[in-house]
Amino acid sequence: MTSTSTPLTLPVLPLDDEVVLPGMVVPLDLNDADVRAAVEAAQAAARSEPGKPRVLLVPRIDGTYARTGVLGTVEQVGRLADGDPGALIRGRGRVKIGAGTTGPGAALWVEGTRVDETVPEPLPGQVAELVKEYKALATSWLRKRGAWQVVDRVQQIDDVSALADNSGYSPFLSTDQKVELLETADPVVRLKLATEQLREHLAEQDVAESIAKDVQEGVDKQQREFLLRRQLEAVRKELRELNGEKDGEESDDYRARVEAADLPEKVREAALKEVDKLERSSDQSPEGSWIRTWLDTVLELPWSERTEDEYDIRGARAVLDAEHSGLDDVKERITEYLAVRKRRSDRGLGVVGGRRGGAVLALVGPPGVGKTSLGESVAHAMGRKFVRVALGGVRDEAEIRGHRRTYVGALPGRIVRAIKEAGSMNPVVLLDEIDKVGSDFRGDPAAALLEVLDPAQNHTFRDHYLEVELDLSDVVFLATANVLEAIPEALLDRMELVRLDGYTEDEKVVIARDHLLPRQLERAGLAGDEVALDEGALRRLAGEYTREAGVRNLERSIARLLRKVAAQHELGERELPFTVAEEDLRGLIGRPHHVPESAQDPAERRTAVPGVATGLAVTGAGGDVLYVEASLADPETGAAGLTLTGQLGDVMKESAQIALSFLRSHGAELELPVGDLKDRGVHIHFPAGAVPKDGPSAGVTMTTALASLLSGRLVRTDVAMTGEVSLTGRVLPIGGVKQKLLAAHRAGVTTVIIPKRNEPDLDDVPSEVLDKLDVHAVTDVRQVLELALSPAEVKLPAAA
Repeated sequence: MTSTSTPLTLPVLPLDDEVVLPGMVVPLDLNDADVRAAVEAAQAAARSEPGKPRVLLVPRIDGTYARTGVLGTVEQVGRLADGDPGALIRGRGRVKIGAGTTGPGAALWVEGTRVDETVPEPLPGQVAELVKEYKALATSWLRKRGAWQVVDRVQQIDDVSALADNSGYSPFLSTDQKVELLETADPVVRLKLATEQLREHLAEQDVAESIAKDVQEGVDKQQREFLLRRQLEAVRKELRELNGEKDGEESDDYRARVEAADLPEKVREAALKEVDKLERSSDQSPEGSWIRTWLDTVLELPWSERTEDEYDIRGARAVLDAEHSGLDDVKERITEYLAVRKRRSDRGLGVVGGRRGGAVLALVGPPGVGKTSLGESVAHAMGRKFVRVALGGVRDEAEIRGHRRTYVGALPGRIVRAIKEAGSMNPVVLLDEIDKVGSDFRGDPAAALLEVLDPAQNHTFRDHYLEVELDLSDVVFLATANVLEAIPEALLDRMELVRLDGYTEDEKVVIARDHLLPRQLERAGLAGDEVALDEGALRRLAGEYTREAGVRNLERSIARLLRKVAAQHELGERELPFTVAEEDLRGLIGRPHHVPESAQDPAERRTAVPGVATGLAVTGAGGDVLYVEASLADPETGAAGLTLTGQLGDVMKESAQIALSFLRSHGAELELPVGDLKDRGVHIHFPAGAVPKDGPSAGVTMTTALASLLSGRLVRTDVAMTGEVSLTGRVLPIGGVKQKLLAAHRAGVTTVIIPKRNEPDLDDVPSEVLDKLDVHAVTDVRQVLELALSPAEVKLPAAA
């Protein structure tokens, strides 16, 4: 497009931050000095020229004038709608601004030339399509605003330049965009620019409308959900009243309960998700019942409840001593634990790496030594809650880790239920009979206990039912077991082992006097001053009426004794108060069941014939005395070889073969008639044949029994022995020395033979037991034979 050569001299009417395009009609306020000066100058010039007064409308942006202005005619001068003086000006066409000049009035006059904006007819195809597109976009935008009259006017515009300048009325265009339209001389280019601006605005408007719609829908959904919940609460209230239930008897507002509960953040998030599911489910849906049960379980767990430990170390030890006699190892361990806890607490080390200072102890020992009751005493001494978990016979892994919630009747595991029952996150949990846990097709509960009893990972224990992390790192776990070998090795490795090897006779007397007798007096309905037992009676009960590592049968004997006295009193046969003496026991509860070998007639003792030796063994019930019998078969029967009876294990059978091989190879050295062993069968028997036996510690006992049989020398009645024997005659170390010596002491044995390498184990044996035993530590089986075999005063035949 080109400018015409006709020059124009016009007064400038500046528009601050406003743009007027050709074809627009705008009212301007004459109170503005620049506007008034320009209009007055135009009116003065019009007096000498025909036509309406003319001004040059020029945008002034930040004090800078645009390079192109619009020729405007003053259509009317009067008052605006608000009463102020104003002028109505119509834009006629673009003017290219030139140099300044002079003119009448106070206005700024400039020279300019008109810009030719005509488009040749007919319109090219692309321009026609552009016109059609612009009209469609403008119509869409105007319809959204409800400007139907303007739609018709826009549709009637056919001139390309006028159509492009029509966008000057658009309120969404910025001043810079309007200036760009003003300074674009080519009508087609200007229409393209106006079309692009309108298209971008419509796209932004669509996005804004979509966002506003989403926001409104969210608000409407919340309002609708709130209304429906209120209606649901009202319906439930009516149903409760209809069923005769009091309002609020069963609170269904789980959301409020979860938000009010002191839960860990992740647990709260999981609970709120379940509350959302519950609120969306119907009352008839079974899922609602499962969710309520889960929420009740989560809300009943003591997530933030902890009991403060009693850091009175001496007081805790005094509590343990008052409630249990003996068991020094466990008492020392608990005292050490409390002392370390106190120091960690004083130095702000209560939680390190997310883990607290819990403990996992395994109490292993025979029945009746107080393992279970010790757990309650530990909790009492520490000031903690106590809960017992019985594991005997548990074969289902879900008993430990809980059931998946997909199953009907699913429940959390016993560990979670124990925490819930205790009401605190740091109780003392007694895992009773952990060695009796079995496994089958339902899983291995012992494997499930690996995470529970591992201090390195039980701070993030996950129960299958809860499916949220539960911190068990502050729990004191006490696991009890009778047989150490029955505990899986991986599980045992996670626990600190404390052995309870049984009580001495003196300890049993103290326990019976201080603990068992008062409890059984109360159960028998007797007062403490009505029946008493002197120390001699208690000692005989412990030594001859019961023979055990613990005190369970001793308590039963005391209970039987007190029941007999109470019955005699009710029948009028005995007056109270009554003190039971040692000589009264036989008349009340019968004869003793366990008379020591040393107290029997020499002719009635088991070792009264050659070929019988006394050994020591460890069973699930503690230490015990084990007798070994050996005999030789008649050579005429032809029954050569070795026969073993007594339900023996493979290791014990091998020990018998080793003992026989040693005597065959060293018989001449030991002056034994080993020639009989070639043609005659050897039979070794272990009495109590119904009891399974295994282990290498009976090796020296079998060797001594065979040597006694071949030599005809009796084995000393007061001697018991233990130790593994090698083919060269070395006596090798074994286990359970303390339990075996306690058993020897209970059986009335005075001399005990043990391997030399087990001598350090004597430090664990109570001093009152060692004082009454003559313990010989040997390295060779020849020493055993010298100590155990009595001298042969009369030559006996080499057969038993």
